[in-house]
Amino acid sequence: QVQLVESGGGLVQAGGSLRLSCAASGRTFVGYATGWFRQAPGKEREFVAALSWTGGSTYVAASVKGRFTISRDNAKNTVSLQMNSLKPEDTAVYYCAADLRLGVPGIKPNEYEYWGQGTQVTVSS
Repeated sequence: QVQLVESGGGLVQAGGSLRLSCAASGRTFVGYATGWFRQAPGKEREFVAALSWTGGSTYVAASVKGRFTISRDNAKNTVSLQMNSLKPEDTAVYYCAADLRLGVPGIKPNEYEYWGQGTQVTVSS
């Protein structure tokens, strides 16, 4: 069992930056692919970025490519999402997810077993 807790959300002006962090407890992150998803009001949860447990495979949604970077520190059991050049359309609840998976990480919500409670990101225009 893995428990995930996100932090770092908040209110920022367009063009600003935020860094989200996700801390895992319960067991080590070794062997777990990790991902970030987001969900805006009235919309489905959508993929943002994913990283294999070795860090060798990274996927980033086209809508955030070049602005968001996913990274992880397996020694600290954390995964982060650095978000730059934020836009109002990035406003959503952001969720951290993990799944015991070697190789290519998933990009669909149903490919992840463990989820955090979410953290709100609001970008004002």
